[in-house]
Amino acid sequence: MSIGIPIKVLHEAEGHIITCETNTGDVYRGKLLEAEDNMNCQMASITVTTRDGRVSQLENVFIRGSKIRFLILPDMLKNAPMFKKVGVKGGQQQAGRGKSAILRAQVARGRGRARAMITRRGR
Repeated sequence: MSIGIPIKVLHEAEGHIITCETNTGDVYRGKLLEAEDNMNCQMASITVTTRDGRVSQLENVFIRGSKIRFLILPDMLKNAPMFKKVGVKGGQQQAGRGKSAILRAQVARGRGRARAMITRRGR
């Protein structure tokens, strides 16, 4: 199974300053050293703000991926290559989802009811 785009973007953020909020409400801000596919994050030079507002400094921290509520990544990652729209080859229509995509595929193969419907329309 391949990893999704959000995880790829998280890997791109390695080496940059990120903000991570955990399920307990604590906010960790620091340099992302390493991120795993299950969103486990290892960070350095951390500023921790707890739910009650206390601020403290940590050298290193490891946050389990299942305990992360959300991550704030640098804006520069908006230009990451995985967000580039992939063009369709040769002007073909892109395969979609649902009934219309199935009918289009059947027409392309010369099969099914869709072929009969299109030939009747073409008269």
